[in-house]
Amino acid sequence: MNVQVHAKDITLHANTRAHIEAAVANFKKYSLDITTVNVNLRKEKKGISVEFDIHIAHAEPVVITQDDNDLDAAIDLAIDRASKALRRLHDKVISHRGGSIKDIEVVE
Repeated sequence: MNVQVHAKDITLHANTRAHIEAAVANFKKYSLDITTVNVNLRKEKKGISVEFDIHIAHAEPVVITQDDNDLDAAIDLAIDRASKALRRLHDKVISHRGGSIKDIEVVE
């Protein structure tokens, strides 16, 4: 999995970069074939914008955009939203393959 972190008009410290990379490493637990993760941090007129662009093999890319006044808060909210989206995609893939018509019980 390739992880690229880009910062525009923001000074990105080593501990913030390490926090992002650790969070992206936790995305592996969803057993999705994640090929690349692009993280874009931008300073805008009304605060900070964080964008996670997660490319998954055999699926559409997951794009999460979060705006906030604080850099750390924006990163944490974006990580939470990305985790939720990946968890839902994982559940969708697993439940799609899981059940069979024969497993359904008839209630009388």
